[in-house]
Amino acid sequence: MDHYSTLGVDRNAGPDDIKLAYRRMANQHHPDRGGDKAKFQEVQAAYETLSDPQRRQQYDNPQPQGFHFGGPQGFEEMFHHAFGGGHPFGDIFGRRPPPMRNRNLNLQTQITLEEAYHGKDLIANITLPSGRDQVLEIKIPAGVSDGTTLRLAGMGDDSVPNSPRGDIHLSVHVMPHSEFQRQGDDLVKNLYVSCIDAILGKNIPFTTIDGRSLEVNIAPGTQHGQTLAVQGHGMPNVSNAYMKGRLLLNINITIPTNLNEYQKQMLRQINL
Repeated sequence: MDHYSTLGVDRNAGPDDIKLAYRRMANQHHPDRGGDKAKFQEVQAAYETLSDPQRRQQYDNPQPQGFHFGGPQGFEEMFHHAFGGGHPFGDIFGRRPPPMRNRNLNLQTQITLEEAYHGKDLIANITLPSGRDQVLEIKIPAGVSDGTTLRLAGMGDDSVPNSPRGDIHLSVHVMPHSEFQRQGDDLVKNLYVSCIDAILGKNIPFTTIDGRSLEVNIAPGTQHGQTLAVQGHGMPNVSNAYMKGRLLLNINITIPTNLNEYQKQMLRQINL
């Protein structure tokens, strides 16, 4: 999958071109408008990579990933090996090289936004550089953000005897969601409201990230683009899971396209 092809832009596209292309493709493929959910997630993933200068540079210039060890489904490990330089018998001044140390190992995994909301316990089997198999039990905290690195002290390389073991650094990547976007501890969701309901007012149902069914009051005269905040239904704070952000509902006014002639005539009379 090529992110540039997904958004329909060339590799030299600027940030504004990428943003415009994303809005166009997101509107076209949004599931609430009859689009394909998998395609919408591809568009989301492409935009999140290409709109971030650092991630775009890494995507355009991929670095070697080192050795890849198989593990359980949904858990991908990548080990980056880096050996110290210098002459093994010391330098020209007779100084001895530093003692060899066990290395830190870099792993990464992907989780869904729902798993980031609830937290997740991972159990995985990995093979260390020494050849020894090891079982990892990892607790990903509720509210974890995309790109967070968790440190597992003393669980890394053990190749060098009589030397403290290295650590494991686990990078957590949260996959894009088809309905919710994250802004800090807040979640953002589009709420589609008919123009009649926006004019007259109505209680509109919606679903939260944890599957709860709630209603929000759309006041008479609500405008397109208005944002309603629902307290306590965002993401948990990673430092205190009892504290949650807001759920921000972006109001999108929809206009019916299937009115019959009688209905149109009634609207014309109202508009006189």
